Amino acid sequence: MTHTRYAFIKANWHSDIVDQALSGFCELIPRDQVDVYDVPGAFEMPLLARDLAQSGRYAAVAAAALVVDGGIYRHDFVAQAVVDGLMRAGLDSGIPVLSVSLTPHHYQDTPHHNAIYRVHFVEKGREAAQAALMIGKTRAALAA
Repeated sequence: MTHTRYAFIKANWHSDIVDQALSGFCELIPRDQVDVYDVPGAFEMPLLARDLAQSGRYAAVAAAALVVDGGIYRHDFVAQAVVDGLMRAGLDSGIPVLSVSLTPHHYQDTPHHNAIYRVHFVEKGREAAQAALMIGKTRAALAA
């Protein structure tokens, strides 16, 4: 069965930036084919990604977050745990789980940096959609 629905998980921290990834994603995949799920932060994404992937309803799951350095090094282990968890969700479910989770080294909450990352997240969302579509095509060809 070929699925035409996609799940998109968004972390609410820095939502003005993270939401731009969904905009980029929907440039290639119609918005009416995308179910959107909000979570408090990046750390909550892998569990939901696994559940959505295992539901059998989606061709792929994308997860977007901005994990910033708050000066206490927490971002390092959060970012690593999130990426590892998303990868595991994909491998365990057999459904592509794509990360649009970024951890900039020098992010500052200024209008200049926010503008840069808003544009960057649009591009990363678009890249996730391209990956979802390409993986879907490749897997369909393998099954034929």
